[in-house]
Amino acid sequence: MVEVRVNRRLKAGKHAILDVFPALERSAAFRSIFHDGLRREVLRDCRIHIVPEDGYMYIDDAAGNVVAGLDYLRSGDERVLYLDILHELTHIRQWHEGKELWDRRYAYVDRPTELEAYAVAVKEARRLRMSDREIADYLRVEWTSRADHERLCEHLGVRSPESRAH
Repeated sequence: MVEVRVNRRLKAGKHAILDVFPALERSAAFRSIFHDGLRREVLRDCRIHIVPEDGYMYIDDAAGNVVAGLDYLRSGDERVLYLDILHELTHIRQWHEGKELWDRRYAYVDRPTELEAYAVAVKEARRLRMSDREIADYLRVEWTSRADHERLCEHLGVRSPESRAH
């Protein structure tokens, strides 16, 4: 079962990461993202800016924080929220490393930083015993085409429903 819960009672505003995801620091997946010193820094300094707009999670690369939609935090599937925070925290680590997070030379589904972040989430999804269909659903985002989604799944070793149809 998911080790990390989501505090769904928070209001819009900036919150400490452990206020939003209590016990996140006990997650082996979280610990695998950061070396000890950076992990402590992220737990101390990283904020989740909950915004009243509907939306998923993304990072604020000016401040090294995560932005999340209030409705999404309140109603999203807990496993998906957990996978999303792992994904975004991988981007936070990449940001600390000075990597170009949105390198436009690559399509979204081919971008090395996205593939690394999704790989962390997929590995944890498999540990949670999510099926390939559930993982493929997690990987589906509305800004990618069906072909792009299938390519992302292929990059990550996930059998997508589209690939089964062929």
